[in-house]
Amino acid sequence: MAEHLSPCGVMTLLTDFGLSDGYVAAMKGTALSVSSSIRVVDITHEIPHQDVFRAALILKQVARTFPRGTVHVVVVDPEVGTARRPIVVESGDHFFVGPDNGVLALAAAGSRRAFEITNREVMRSRLSHTFHGSDIFAPAGAHLACSLTIEELGVPIDGIAEIPLPLPRRSEGTISGEVIYADQYGNLMVNISEEDLAGLPADDMTLTVSGITIEGLKSTYGDVSIGELVFYVGSMGYLEVARREGSARHYLGAPRGAQVVLRHG
Repeated sequence: MAEHLSPCGVMTLLTDFGLSDGYVAAMKGTALSVSSSIRVVDITHEIPHQDVFRAALILKQVARTFPRGTVHVVVVDPEVGTARRPIVVESGDHFFVGPDNGVLALAAAGSRRAFEITNREVMRSRLSHTFHGSDIFAPAGAHLACSLTIEELGVPIDGIAEIPLPLPRRSEGTISGEVIYADQYGNLMVNISEEDLAGLPADDMTLTVSGITIEGLKSTYGDVSIGELVFYVGSMGYLEVARREGSARHYLGAPRGAQVVLRHG
């Protein structure tokens, strides 16, 4: 594989590989073999194994913080080696490379162009059945970040696999949602957005999770005492539940999918 000499753009990596093995290094090696000038940025490699939804949500959260033209390579791929397609998607001046299993869909929302990666020139010469991260996705992403157009990677396809983000349900005086994510601090993200709360008085809101009711929408953790629960609009624009200087996830025992009811008025 000949190295490109011209400066390249940014390529991110998001996987469920962890860092104890050599898989992430192998992906970086194949990317750098395309061009040593490529800028590779790790989003995370600590996605729980095969958790496609979590990877899709994290990608949605962070992708647009990167410069226009960034290539995001995502490998959470339980069906590696099967008939699922390797794809590249262009959406909103960003590019997304990975398996066609829904992991790219939340970030590549709205208007998009999608291609199946079929060009053997952008892959390693020997393809394994179990490691397309190094053999297909990383080198294809690097070629895209350095010199090739999306059209040169393969053939257009009509659609990609989707992962629906669960929507909240409204009724008189309530919005019902669910926990969709817990970060390493134990803060719980809920599928109720800032837009869903527009026009509602913060002081009149209550939020019930796991049978515990929290009073009043707050701005930040410091608005309550240490050890108390609080809910607020987080940095990603969704309602979050936290326990100041503690873990709301552990305290409430609320896994992903746990029901949440916001009452207002």
